[in-house]
Amino acid sequence: MTKARPTLFTIAHMYVLACFVVFLLAYGLTIVLTSVGYHRALAHGAVQLHPLARKALVTFGPWLTGFDAKTWVVMHRNHHQYSDTSDDPHSPVNVGFRGLFKAQLDGYARTQMALVSGDPTYANLGRDLELSWPTRTGRWYVPYLLQVAVGVVVGLSFGWWIGIALLAGLMSHIVQGAIINYFGHAHGGRNFDIDDNSRNNHPAAWLVLGEGFQNNHHRYPSSARFSYRWHEVDLGFVVCRLLEAVRVLRVVDKTLMPRPG
Repeated sequence: MTKARPTLFTIAHMYVLACFVVFLLAYGLTIVLTSVGYHRALAHGAVQLHPLARKALVTFGPWLTGFDAKTWVVMHRNHHQYSDTSDDPHSPVNVGFRGLFKAQLDGYARTQMALVSGDPTYANLGRDLELSWPTRTGRWYVPYLLQVAVGVVVGLSFGWWIGIALLAGLMSHIVQGAIINYFGHAHGGRNFDIDDNSRNNHPAAWLVLGEGFQNNHHRYPSSARFSYRWHEVDLGFVVCRLLEAVRVLRVVDKTLMPRPG
């Protein structure tokens, strides 16, 4: 018996599946670098990276995420310091949903320029980090150009939708940030009564590795685990434990938020 050839319909399904897998891999890489690396490790010290892992993250992270590690960390520390006040760089309390994307970009650009110029107010928040080459030299746009070039090469080699899926995943950080910054500070419940508008939003947490549990995180910012109650799913903490098992990092257990009860 001769083996049946795949139909056009089957090939189309396989191609769509390949696009989805490429997007998920690029999306996952971006959010792991941001949530586990930039956020839990660099910004808060909730996990301690192996020295080689830390060096790799600070050096290559900007090329994969588009974000300079020091700039991202300083802007985030500013967010915690002034959460939901007029000085918060990206609070929906101030700008609403429509203005959030612009507020994020403006806050990042303002932080970046302040660090490059040596503004002590910003520099003091990021003494433990160095600016990456693209930011330090004013060529902040080069990582984005490289990502587009890689997307074009992949598109020419494997089909344009594969290239677009790769780019969409790599550049999804802006959308990921908006999901957290809006829904995590506008819609959801609160486990802790603290002096900001932080919320716990489950769909946002599912989409962005537990980052949607902003109320928990703002109450215990140095905790590597963002979930507090049993039904709160923090996949980012699962990733932390997996990376700990292969000695990429170490979870600082003494800073974990307590369980209810």
